[in-house]
Amino acid sequence: MKIALISEHASPLATLGSVDSGGQNVYVAYVARELGRAGHSVDVYTRRDSPDLPPVVRFGQNVRVIPVPAGPPCFIAKEALLPHMEEFSESVIACCAGRRPYDVVHANFFMSGIAALRMREEYGTPFVITFHALGKVRRLHQGSADGFPASRTDIEELLVASADRIIAECPQDRCDLVDLYDAPPERVAVVPCGVDTTELGPGRRPLRKEFGIADDQFVVLQLGRVVPRKGIDNVIRGIAELRRQHGIEATLLVVGGESDQPDPALTPEIGRLADIAEAEGVAERVIFTGRRPRAALRDFYCGVDVFVTTPWYEPFGITPLEAMACGCPVIGAKVGGIKHTVVDGVTGFLVPPNDPQALAARLARLQREPSLGRMFGRAGMRRVRSGFTWQRVTSALETVYRAVQPAPAFQITERTIGL
Repeated sequence: MKIALISEHASPLATLGSVDSGGQNVYVAYVARELGRAGHSVDVYTRRDSPDLPPVVRFGQNVRVIPVPAGPPCFIAKEALLPHMEEFSESVIACCAGRRPYDVVHANFFMSGIAALRMREEYGTPFVITFHALGKVRRLHQGSADGFPASRTDIEELLVASADRIIAECPQDRCDLVDLYDAPPERVAVVPCGVDTTELGPGRRPLRKEFGIADDQFVVLQLGRVVPRKGIDNVIRGIAELRRQHGIEATLLVVGGESDQPDPALTPEIGRLADIAEAEGVAERVIFTGRRPRAALRDFYCGVDVFVTTPWYEPFGITPLEAMACGCPVIGAKVGGIKHTVVDGVTGFLVPPNDPQALAARLARLQREPSLGRMFGRAGMRRVRSGFTWQRVTSALETVYRAVQPAPAFQITERTIGL
């Protein structure tokens, strides 16, 4: 097939861990690569956010990334991108040179859906959409902190009604689409995110020396975007409760941010979190590392005792799967996709968000029972390999793509009528 992936703000070329670079970037990058390896021709359309980007970037076998103009060629927060989506859509159409070049368009995020809908209007190309986050759910959890315009909901409702198929990333996502957006259940397919198990897997524990951490120290990892909704403040308070309530000292590594070195001027959330650590009396136990390249993530997952992620809102969350792929036990908030990927009592623990006491109790058990953590790690690896590899994800997507293809026209021939 010839496939267009549209991802207006989340480019596969972006540096992961920055404010608007996270799970969607990973999803688009790995889906594109796996589809290309499977023999499909894939173009990824994203917004040109730098004047230095070439018109086309080769991105693996059979894959091109095409940055198109939409507003000034610089970083613009995704919440401010909607006024530029008409130009983005026209730029994508212009690349098609007046012909239908694709068998299917896969939009990622609601703003990409605008361009996908325009493609179908222009060329009749069927389109599927993965929302990655839903405006009604985001507004429910973030309230006035949600910076998207109110029109987002209207656009999402139009896309739900118009798309040939809707990709839900987890059962909760499917329920939200059906219950909040009246999505026809038969047009919603559940296809999760995945992990590259050739890139992420069990290994040595080499990173402790880098941070001066003793081999017998209990080490907790928080990795990903450093923004308020990720609940890193809850993890810091959990480390403090672990000391106060259970008498256990732990070191917390916080990986992520807008720069390679932790800089509150570039990542304001780091400053807020550092103040919380100071107030809780654990500042010496919290290490902010800054962002790290993707190639270094395996060392972090393999070099700690437990990975913790307790956001109060998370549409899916790839990092728990990455940790599980490396044999690291996971403690996650019982929200969104995390309550689907992490099996409580099997691959780790699920805890309520914003509950440092509950988190501390689970951390204490893992610190006191290392064999339990090893058992969780082995179960996590099995779970990822059996259901969450990018090969399995793209195979499921291929099935969805083929389902929306128009039936081939029936041609009458002499053989057909028996002559």
